[in-house]
Amino acid sequence: MERTILHIDCNKFYASVECLHRPEIRNKPVVVGGSEKSRHGIVLTKNEIAAKYGIKTAEPLWQARNKCSDLVVVPPNFPLYVRFSNMAKNIYKDYSDYIEPFGLDENWVDVTGDQRTGYAIAEEIRERVKEELGITVSIGVSWNKIFAKFGSDYKKPDAVTVIDRENYKDIVWKSPCSDLLFVGPATTKKLNSYGIYTVGDLAAADKGFLKSVFGKNGEILYSFSNGLDTTPVRHIDDVQAVKSVGNSTTTPRDMVNNSDVKTVFTVLGESVARRMREIGVKGKTITIILRDKNLYHFTRQGQLQAHSDVSSEIIHMAMKLFLENYDWKNPLRSIGIAVSDFDVDEAVQFDFSKSVEKREKLERLEKAVDDVRRRFGSYSIQRASLLADTGLSRFDPHDDHTIHPIGYFKEFKGNKE
Repeated sequence: MERTILHIDCNKFYASVECLHRPEIRNKPVVVGGSEKSRHGIVLTKNEIAAKYGIKTAEPLWQARNKCSDLVVVPPNFPLYVRFSNMAKNIYKDYSDYIEPFGLDENWVDVTGDQRTGYAIAEEIRERVKEELGITVSIGVSWNKIFAKFGSDYKKPDAVTVIDRENYKDIVWKSPCSDLLFVGPATTKKLNSYGIYTVGDLAAADKGFLKSVFGKNGEILYSFSNGLDTTPVRHIDDVQAVKSVGNSTTTPRDMVNNSDVKTVFTVLGESVARRMREIGVKGKTITIILRDKNLYHFTRQGQLQAHSDVSSEIIHMAMKLFLENYDWKNPLRSIGIAVSDFDVDEAVQFDFSKSVEKREKLERLEKAVDDVRRRFGSYSIQRASLLADTGLSRFDPHDDHTIHPIGYFKEFKGNKE
């Protein structure tokens, strides 16, 4: 039996929810944007009216205001968006138990086996979301996840597009290859340099050639463009194994010395360690992510001697990696820490330096601090060193942490823009 897969995309999600809750801005150009004071001042999403001014997602707010002097900028309200996302999923649950999120506003839904057509189901969902939630969705219907996603992007807003065996060559293959999932600007530029401009060009390319240029990702591109993707839609109860835990931040001012970096790494390291303890994992590989004021970025990795969830060990390794790899040619704009290589059942080996006993004592101390922060807030107990520069240290990556969509394929690296 051929699969019937829907990809449901909530149109201009954040802005649509804000306009629903604020009738006074409903007929104005609206964007949801980050904090300009904290240098997170970019457009997260915009409504249809703002889109007519040429405002784009991820552009700086000052540029958006230059395009539209009457622009209304509202701060993001993620708890509200999560609530709407869950309400939308509750509607989808009436049609299938196979629902896989791709961020807060997008979901694949496998309705294979339903006696109705995919189009009929999609139309019913589209009308229900509009009537019950007050926002609109665009839905793609196809036999695989990639073409279903293509369909939801093909016609917006408030539309259903069916991509089947009869029409995919007219719809998908005639479109630019950049319209295909995970083909970003750098990949597009490289494909174009080889005379590959459309999805059809990509589908007709020699698989061996694509592999020679892009490695394993070339095979994935070939599969995607030819509609050969067979990846299943996960069951709603399936929980993906956590592969890494990390936090990063853009600081209110540039970091200009090692002391600045250590202050921010301390806040980030404590948050990462606390989140690891909450899910019961310990990690060994520490990754730091650095971005300077010119937006050049790079990462470095190192390994702890043993798996750990102790913040001081994570922070120490992060600083070690930083001091060994950064020369301060430019001030830093943002930094991050991630921990991976988890092992929850590692055998404990005692040594004469008593490092294990020290780690266990620190673990007990940090768990006690966790309890205090759970009851009284993240700022209720802090390291004295963080009080020296509250301008840099006064942020809460633990409670403000937002989960973003994980890559469709963990190993997909063709989109390294």
